[in-house]
Amino acid sequence: MPKTITLRLSNERYHRFQQAAEAEERPISKYIELAAWQHILEADFVSDAEMEEILNNKRLMRSLKRGAWEAAHGKGHFVE
Repeated sequence: MPKTITLRLSNERYHRFQQAAEAEERPISKYIELAAWQHILEADFVSDAEMEEILNNKRLMRSLKRGAWEAAHGKGHFVE
């Protein structure tokens, strides 16, 4: 079920969102929703090229596997 939120924006930011929404012929609420969603997707996931680089980095993969094993077995310590 859709939810409604209240969002406070400065006049400058509101007008920038309004201009961008009008350029895409969307309501400002839909524009902000889609912009926020796109940001989340880009922040939470890596591109295929980035993932390939990670998977091909043998030193990094060894370190990640070791860290995962240590976490699963209660080894190591947290650094604050």
